[in-house]
Amino acid sequence: MPKNIQYKHSLRLSMHVVCLDLEGVLIPEIWISVAKKTGIAELMKTTRDEPNYDKLMKFRLEILENSGITLDSIQKIILAMHPLEGAMEFLKELQRNFPVIILSDTFSQFADPIMDKLHNPTLFCHNLLTSQSGIITGWNIRLQDHKRKTVEYLKSLNFSVIACGDSYNDISMLEAANSGILFRPPNNVINEFPKFPVITKYDDLLLEIMAKN
Repeated sequence: MPKNIQYKHSLRLSMHVVCLDLEGVLIPEIWISVAKKTGIAELMKTTRDEPNYDKLMKFRLEILENSGITLDSIQKIILAMHPLEGAMEFLKELQRNFPVIILSDTFSQFADPIMDKLHNPTLFCHNLLTSQSGIITGWNIRLQDHKRKTVEYLKSLNFSVIACGDSYNDISMLEAANSGILFRPPNNVINEFPKFPVITKYDDLLLEIMAKN
C-alpha cells in the first residue's frame, strides 16, 4: 500500500467526535427557567448543585406534584426559551468540522420544544412518565451513566472523543473522553475538578476543540 494512502487511512481511523452537554452549554438551564416562571425558588437547584441525579429528580417531581404543575405547562415555558447567545453560531461551525452528539440528562419531552431552534442536532437523553392528568410521575433513564458509556463506546470504535460540559453529571463523561473541557461551570465544580480546562466564551471553546484535531 502506498505511504500516502496508509496515512490517510490512519487519519480516518483517528477521527474526532465532539460530545456536548445541552443545558448550560447550548441552552439555558430548563429547571431554572421553570423556577423563574413559576416563582418556585426550590426548582433553581440543578446538577450544578446536586451530584446525586436521582435525589435531585425526586425532589423536583415532589415539588411539581404538590404545586399541580403539569408537563404541558413546563413545555410551554421551554417553548419560549432560546439557545444561549452565540450557541447557534458555535454549534454550526463545530458541525462543519466534527461529528457532534449532544449527551444530556434532560428528557425528550423537555428537549423537543427547543431542539428545532438548534436545528435538531443528534441528541441522546431520557424520557418522562406522566399521569393521565399530565403530572410527571417518574422518569425512564435511557442508560445509567449514559454520557460516560457513550463516550467509552465511541472510543471502542476508534474515535477520539472531545467532551464538554458544565455540571457534576458531566464529570464522568469528561473523565472518559480523550479531552474533557468545562464550559462556564460554577465555582464548586471548578474547585473540585481542577484538572479540566475552564472556558467561558464560545470562540475560545471552538479554538480549544479545534486544537485537538
